Amino acid sequence: MKGHIVEWERLDFKEGWNPEDVIHTMTAFANDIHNWGGGYIVVGVAEDNGMPVLPPKGLPIEKLDDIQKELVRLTFMVEPFVSVVAAPVEYMDRMLLVIYVPGGEVRPYKAPLHMGKEHEREGKVYFVRQGSVTRKANAQDESQLLALAAKVPFDDRICHQADVSALSKVLIGDFLKQIGSRITERDVENMSLEEIGRLLHIVSGTPEFLRPKNIGLLFFSRNPEEYIPYARIELVRFGHDISDVFEEKVLHGPIHLQLENALNYLKSQVLMEKVIKIPNQAEALRVWNYPYGALEEVVANAVYHKSYDDRNPIEISIYPDKIQVFSLAGPMPPITNADLKKERVVCRSYRNRRIGDFLKELDMTEGRSTGFPKIYRELRKNGSPMPEFETDEHNAYFLATIHIHPEFLEKIDELKNEPKNEPKNEPKNESKNERDLDWNIVEAIINNKSITIDSLAAQMGKGRETIKRHLKSLQEQGKLRHEGPKKGGQWIVITNKE
Repeated sequence: MKGHIVEWERLDFKEGWNPEDVIHTMTAFANDIHNWGGGYIVVGVAEDNGMPVLPPKGLPIEKLDDIQKELVRLTFMVEPFVSVVAAPVEYMDRMLLVIYVPGGEVRPYKAPLHMGKEHEREGKVYFVRQGSVTRKANAQDESQLLALAAKVPFDDRICHQADVSALSKVLIGDFLKQIGSRITERDVENMSLEEIGRLLHIVSGTPEFLRPKNIGLLFFSRNPEEYIPYARIELVRFGHDISDVFEEKVLHGPIHLQLENALNYLKSQVLMEKVIKIPNQAEALRVWNYPYGALEEVVANAVYHKSYDDRNPIEISIYPDKIQVFSLAGPMPPITNADLKKERVVCRSYRNRRIGDFLKELDMTEGRSTGFPKIYRELRKNGSPMPEFETDEHNAYFLATIHIHPEFLEKIDELKNEPKNEPKNEPKNESKNERDLDWNIVEAIINNKSITIDSLAAQMGKGRETIKRHLKSLQEQGKLRHEGPKKGGQWIVITNKE
């Protein structure tokens, strides 16, 4: 215990190894009804009125390995699984087994009232600590345990599978600099991970068992998925035919950097501006296929409200005529599908308050129920269709759909519906696969007019010469033209209106 003072109520002495007694005490410490931070079970020391009897009797050294193996079995008998740390300790020339049981983050915990197959039908019950005594929980205790469990959101829970060393001081320093914190880079360098972690409230526990919180791992671990599976964003870009996948991109790392990378991808690879000349008006109208401000809020909302204990990624699906963002779970009750049809959705229950706080510090999301109004405002300002938000009756998922601006949809339709009269130089025996490849090339150019032949070849899964042949054919048909130098120029898609 590294010389730290521990309250007597957090110590439980057991003269010998009694699995039934140990599992009850282990469950009581995990329930941590007084929020003490768990407790210690010391096996090999007799007890007298809560005090150890010294010198200890100890445990046979040859039995320690078998006892630790049985301890592992006991942890899986607790419901839900409870994480413990056990270590043999030599004290006063005797071998003891010290078991540390941290306060659980998914309370309440249950354990069998009696051990043995003949008692399996009895079911499992709650246990709590009263002073230095472990006892079966009564109805009042159970109500208190359930209330305590509801107050610990996932992002603020301790991750018992990770060590504080999983946090990166470099990432923490970058974050503090980005939000304009008074804590300087030099301060971060001179502080230990424990000090900086406690300052930011991203670690918790006793000095003997300090662990990072999930919020710390999500933002300041280089690989959060090592501890929180599927904490990632997946982008998929489709062609006209939904079976045609142009590009798949999986984003890993701290979630705020994933969000930043996803938005950068959308900004550089998807967003397009169009200038519309209006008759008898000097100033042209400029519109975007998707307004960036609306996409930014939709994707940030998914990162903010995702259920990170659900093993599913955030999915961003990019279609020719819309972008959809899908995440689990859905909005927090009492929000319903009907509420999602309104322009302002007010909710006072948040799944990830800490994530929201950090994203607001980074200016990456709105606060106080202003996210939906911003999305509508940005779409309306751009002249875009209104968004669609939906969930199911169980609020199991959240799906946001942002439709493309009608001006861009019209261009896609024109290219899709080719004229019936075939160009003179188009081979009459051209196969459907060849025509599909032509269309896929044109659609890729619509999305990125600066795309290179090598990038087109990679996207289409074709050779460079094949792509060059199709580009030449499309130019001869009057569907494409190239402006500027061969390197660094741009492709221009020619529609019937030009």
